Amino acid sequence: MNDSLKIPRKLSKRKYALLTGTLLLTSAGLITRVLGFFYRIFLSRTIGAEGLGIFNLIHPVFGICFALCAGSIQTAISQSVAANVKKGRSVFRSGLIISVAISMILAYLIIQFKDFIASSILMEPRCAPLLTFLAVSVPCAAIHACINGYYYGMQRPSVPALAQIMEQIIRIGAVFLIADIMIQSGITITVQLAVMGHLIGEIASSLFTVFAYRFFPPKMAKDFAYDSSHFSETAPGLLHLAVPLMGNRLVLNILASAEAILIPSRLQMSGLSDSAAFSVYGVLTGMALPFILFPSTVFNSLAVLLLPTVAEAQSEGNEKRIGTAISMSLRYCMYVGILCIGIFTLFGNDLGVSVFKDSSAGQYMTVLAWLCPFLYMATTMGSILNGLGKTSITFTQNVIAMTLRLLFVLFGIPRLGIFAYLVGALASELLLAFMHVLTLKKMVDFVWNAWDMIAKPSALMILAIGIYYAAFSFMDPFGGLPLFIKTALHILILSVFYLVLLFGAHIMKHGEE
Repeated sequence: MNDSLKIPRKLSKRKYALLTGTLLLTSAGLITRVLGFFYRIFLSRTIGAEGLGIFNLIHPVFGICFALCAGSIQTAISQSVAANVKKGRSVFRSGLIISVAISMILAYLIIQFKDFIASSILMEPRCAPLLTFLAVSVPCAAIHACINGYYYGMQRPSVPALAQIMEQIIRIGAVFLIADIMIQSGITITVQLAVMGHLIGEIASSLFTVFAYRFFPPKMAKDFAYDSSHFSETAPGLLHLAVPLMGNRLVLNILASAEAILIPSRLQMSGLSDSAAFSVYGVLTGMALPFILFPSTVFNSLAVLLLPTVAEAQSEGNEKRIGTAISMSLRYCMYVGILCIGIFTLFGNDLGVSVFKDSSAGQYMTVLAWLCPFLYMATTMGSILNGLGKTSITFTQNVIAMTLRLLFVLFGIPRLGIFAYLVGALASELLLAFMHVLTLKKMVDFVWNAWDMIAKPSALMILAIGIYYAAFSFMDPFGGLPLFIKTALHILILSVFYLVLLFGAHIMKHGEE
């Protein structure tokens, strides 16, 4: 083997930080998603598909508020801290002041105009009392988003990771307890239970991150007295980064909100009743999509950590490091995405029936399965573009993709029903992923091998499916088990076949070199 191609025995400090950080956030994300599955199963069986649809209808309001007061400022804090660690704490505190101030204003406006928002914007009056709980959660979300951004910038993801787990555990525990009390008291469980769970989770996460920041600050950060001069020094630069992101995310969230609000009304235009439309929307957003998004835990974690890593590499002029990050991300997005296509197309129906007792959830999964590679690519490539400071390009491309999906909602759903949305989602993610990749290719030199990244894993997935069917063609040893356990074991075996083949092909390639 050529010496220049040998793998170094030790990872560099930066690569080690990226790897361990990704693994930590991924582990936390997986734990959170697994807990979330049980939580969604519980909600689907207590508030029903229609209740899930109403609950998901108010999420756009929270998304818009988060874009204005938290998400963009978190990203700006992360980038600024990564670029200048010495001013990290000063940057964080300035960002926190700005974020909390905006969040308090937004919370007041939601409470003051909840009836108008529910009836005239969401077009569902039943959402009005739920918006009060949502409003109180906004400042909590702002606090823990800013603290998380600070820790991401310092490349210390342990606190955000633990906060994810803490938030989910307390939310689920509180909802189970409240539901048990309501059942024993003879009180009917409604969608309000889910909104209370959302609020309790946000409060728990904010309290945990505040506690961690106060008593376990990053070792690299030195505390100092904070006064107005620090705010005047750091706030302009922070706002310079945050405001374009804020505008971008606001527009994207408005488009997403329009989509969420229009889907139930367009389903009614296709011939469904009000209740049936919300039920279909609830099955799609509360049952099918969570399964499809489950593997994205890995890539969401990687994307969060890639942003400050790429920003740091750019400030150092290290284009090779950026190219390596892009190539690595693309390769693993395709590997996992192709595996997910195989899993959801083969087992989607069984998952829908065994988990949610709803066959339509499985049907949606089999169509949405083809989203996976492009969804994961768009997530990671978009984060790299943002890390390179190309937020306007990322924004424009996201708007184009979301507009395409919105057109399917507006004109496709009344004629073809929810199937039009599924096709539109696939088309928009495919377009977005390729726009991101082509843009990066013009900016940075990175390796793109269609055989290694697409053809080879696809062929190995087909081969793995063939081996799977050959192995179970005569007898299924799991036939007597409950459907969910049986399906999980079949998925595990198929995944092992695919990963072994992939690993073997990798070994053979490097052996030839």
